Order: sequence, then C-alpha cells, then structure tokens
Amino acid sequence: MKIVFFDIDGTLLDHEKKLPSSTKAAIKQLQENEIFVAISTGRAPFMFENLREELGIHSFVSFNGQFVVFEGQAIYKNPLSREQLRKLHKDAEANNTPMVFMNETTMKATVQHDQRIETSLGSLQFPHPEKDESFYHDRDIFQSLLFCNEKEQSLYVGEYEKFRFIRWHEYSMDVLPRGGSKAEGIRKLIEKAGFAMEDVYAFGDGLNDIEMLESVGTGIAMGNAVDEVKKFADHVTGHVDNEGIYNGLKHFGLI
Repeated sequence: MKIVFFDIDGTLLDHEKKLPSSTKAAIKQLQENEIFVAISTGRAPFMFENLREELGIHSFVSFNGQFVVFEGQAIYKNPLSREQLRKLHKDAEANNTPMVFMNETTMKATVQHDQRIETSLGSLQFPHPEKDESFYHDRDIFQSLLFCNEKEQSLYVGEYEKFRFIRWHEYSMDVLPRGGSKAEGIRKLIEKAGFAMEDVYAFGDGLNDIEMLESVGTGIAMGNAVDEVKKFADHVTGHVDNEGIYNGLKHFGLI
C-alpha cells in the first residue's frame, strides 16, 4: 500500500493561501484509489483544521515533525527543552528579538505587538498572537518562532545544543528540537501505520522539506520550490499555480 504526504504552504495551498481545484480533485482521486493521504507541515495543528476537514485527511505530521497524529490519535510528541527555551527567551529579549511559542492548540507572543511578527504570520493569514511571555513555563511547546533577519540569525544559530533553526520567512525562523524534522515525524507515522519507506511519496517546496524529500521513497519538489530543495528531489513537478500536484501524481501513476 502507498502513502502520499503533502506540505501545505506553496504545495497544497497556492501563494494566495487558496486550494487549487485541480489539487482538491487529485486528492479525492487518490483516496478513491485507496492510496493513503497525509499532511506534513511546519504549521501547528490548529492552523490547518479547516484544510484537513475539507480534504478528509485525519493523519498528519505537524510542527516539522514534533507532533504526529495518525487517524485522529496523537502518536508522537517531541517538545522543545524548557531549560533551553528559557535561555533563548532571555537572549532574545536582550537582543530585542520577539518570539512566539506554540503548542497544538494555540500560540502566544513575548510582546504586545511587533511588525516582524505581524508581517510573517500575516503571510500565513494569521493575526498577531496575544502576549503571554510565560506561556512556555508550564506546558509543552512543540515549536517556537524567532523573528529576526538573516544578518541577526548568527546570534542564535549554533548557540543552543538542543535546538535547530530553519528560516521560513525573511523575518522569521522556526525553532525546533535538534534532530527533529519532517522526515523523523514521517518515520514515526509509517511505523505506526505499517507502511514501508519505499512506498512513501512526499511533495514539498521549502527548506524544511529537504530531509523529507531525501528520506522518502519518492520525493517530489514543486516547480515553485526553492532551488536548493529541488536538488534533493527525485522529480520536479509543475508550479503550485499550474496543476503541480495533479501532474506530479499523474506522472507516477498514482491517479
């Protein structure tokens, strides 16, 4: 049996955050062909509930692999080190770098308002979160966002033994547990579901998709993917705006 994982932004959703009709039709056809469909995203679960409902998908890898759900049941959780999060928060505060903390149900910011937060999250069509800088003190945080530009990132990258940083926006980086990735989350899900890695297909377009595309049986980069990402794919399909998903699935005879 085969399974296909889809990234969300720039893959399932176009740059206007809309689901192309050809993509929706292709996924319905996959499901009718009894091919298992799942999502693999950097987003938090609360950020794509409507999309899961619209597509009838109940299994996903979220937070870039740190929170995995199979058929509606959480099967793997890998939170950030609270001790290192405290250190990062202190350092970020000293550098005037705002942060956002996320668990599976909501997100909170370290500041009341910051343009970098508004611009980055606005690109995903989410509002600036409420301020609660102690949000991580007594609950698991699966991903944090650090709002700084490429020049400022040298203050953080490589300075925390338990964290890795992946840039997803001009003003923002994901903060993940070191060793955590979409690839690791996919491994957990397919072990639980009983799939073999050679029967796994994945579509993606961003830097956080590299390990995923490299590790699955067949990695497919979108035509709009970052050039660096395309190097790790087995196949490059069309642009998200030009039936990229549909044509990619057709190319491999999945639909």
